[in-house]
Amino acid sequence: MKVGTDGVLLGAWCPIENNPFSVLDIGSGTGILSLMLAQRSHAEQIDAIEIDENAFEQCVENFENSPWSDRLFCFHAGLDEFMDEPEDEYDIIISNPPFYTEDYKTENEQRDLARFADALPFEDLVEAAHLLLSENGIFSVIIPFKEEEKFISLTKDFELHPFKITRVKGTPSTEIKRSLLAFSRIKKDIAVDELIIETARHQYTEDYIALTKDFYLKM
Repeated sequence: MKVGTDGVLLGAWCPIENNPFSVLDIGSGTGILSLMLAQRSHAEQIDAIEIDENAFEQCVENFENSPWSDRLFCFHAGLDEFMDEPEDEYDIIISNPPFYTEDYKTENEQRDLARFADALPFEDLVEAAHLLLSENGIFSVIIPFKEEEKFISLTKDFELHPFKITRVKGTPSTEIKRSLLAFSRIKKDIAVDELIIETARHQYTEDYIALTKDFYLKM
């Protein structure tokens, strides 16, 4: 399965200044966020959950073949199953949630599951973060910019407060496409900035290179 820009952005951007011991990756896909946080941090417990069987198997294989296999574990489960008996709190909760909210569906059920928001509603994701985040924990997501206001409003209902927001544009002349959001239980001043990925096709900006170069073989 291909590695998407959204996952790379979130994995590189997610704040880890709280020196996490434990990480939870919700809807891990092939495990890229967990692997990036294993590379970036000293977290000893990195749990991933993935409902799709093919993605789960790929995730397990990727974890086993990585240098951090002793710190990574993937559960084949939906978020609701995982929440039935929550045993741990997590210092980092991270998710690149599916967010195609349009009404149509394709003929490919697996792709639909990965791409449509009803596979992981924002409400369920935020409620999980509220229940599982440690006292000084950080909850990070990447979502469409058009959903930012709604998502932040939702987190307020669960006493999670944004403290870092980065809005992402493909090029200087295009509209803002994505929002990278980080939340904590503690109210802080909110740092807001903008990231532009490219100046032209495959001409990456210095900011994007600085953020992601540790994760690409050629950058």
